[in-house]
Amino acid sequence: MNRVLDSLHETQGELTSEIDDEQWLAQFDALADKGYVILENFLPKHETAALYNYAASLHEPDWNNAGIGREQQHTLNTRVRSDQIRWLHPEVPAEAIYLNTMENLRVRLNRRLFMGLFDYECHLARYQPGAFYKKHLDAFKGRSNRVLTTVFYLNPEWASEDGGELVIYGSNDEVLQTVLPKQNTLVVFLSDTFVHEVKTAYRERFSITGWFRHNASNAQRVDPPV
Repeated sequence: MNRVLDSLHETQGELTSEIDDEQWLAQFDALADKGYVILENFLPKHETAALYNYAASLHEPDWNNAGIGREQQHTLNTRVRSDQIRWLHPEVPAEAIYLNTMENLRVRLNRRLFMGLFDYECHLARYQPGAFYKKHLDAFKGRSNRVLTTVFYLNPEWASEDGGELVIYGSNDEVLQTVLPKQNTLVVFLSDTFVHEVKTAYRERFSITGWFRHNASNAQRVDPPV
């Protein structure tokens, strides 16, 4: 685990300089045009490898069965999804580095696209052989604070026969994109616009799924909840 953490620390400066590059950031302008963007080689290769090694080193008690909905509406439904998740926390060093990366990206996206993104939450996802996630939207009923969905893929040498593709659908249920979960690919799309699904995986598949959010606090509730 220490070697994993050392590798992540070594590359943090490299990624920050990349995010500061205007030409690199221009790729996100596609969010304003078509609502989604797919970036290959998002992180330095050895940082992605370290994140994969970290995910693969976690033990069974570190994972929870994923549910649908949030808070009072949260339920388990294995007919809809059968993956397992682990929420990332800033107190865990190996997880904090990825969270810091996405915080840097949040600041740059706000400056460039004026999106008013308030914070970011994310979890590791593990799809064991046979796992899937049926068609769904990420912006839940009555909870429009999730603005952008991000999916970052960790597995090396992923082939088409391994399954686990992300399918993004248009407003008429047409397929807009089918994304093979290749290592170091980041997908970003509008959370309340695109129905999407994860096809059945045929080998163990790791990713980090997250959301840039608006602040939905009001007199009755604090967001994010404490």
